[in-house]
Amino acid sequence: MIGVDLVPERLELAKRYGAETVEWSGDGDPALEIMDMTDGRGADSVIDAVGTEAHGAPVQELIQTIASRSPSFVATKLMEKVGSDRTSALHTAISTVRRGGTLSLSGVYGGSATPMPMMELFDKQIQLRMGQANVKAWIDEILPLVTDDSDPLGTEDFTTHSLPLDEAPGAYEMFQKKEDGAIKVVLKP
Repeated sequence: MIGVDLVPERLELAKRYGAETVEWSGDGDPALEIMDMTDGRGADSVIDAVGTEAHGAPVQELIQTIASRSPSFVATKLMEKVGSDRTSALHTAISTVRRGGTLSLSGVYGGSATPMPMMELFDKQIQLRMGQANVKAWIDEILPLVTDDSDPLGTEDFTTHSLPLDEAPGAYEMFQKKEDGAIKVVLKP
């Protein structure tokens, strides 16, 4: 198992669960490191849990900013016609998965004009799996696992901050800016 991230605290958490890690620093190419780690084969399966990225891709960022400041009917048309996601993590995932491997997208992409490397996807015979979380279908099975005091899935380990609900705006900002080692913030009523 290999974890890729740009946040040191999340990489440390992945290491505690036995993952080898690759830091996405902006200087190197994580796909090249992963190909080296797998002797050029690539990963059997890759999960992109990023979705539209918060950083980088200045053109896409500008389009998203203009859309967010426009009246809803203008924003909708703008995103339908020229909306594009920031997709460096997705393209890295495609480069990293082996021929015949599986790429799973749990992150959300919504740009209708987002360019995709279709030839690479086809040539590598990648199985692409994606969709929204079907929470209702799984809640009865998952809820006992995350509320069990013995924490069988280790979910409590992800919580780095537990704050009162009235501190939600500051907690969100801390998480968004990746400050104070925030990985997961739990808000208590």
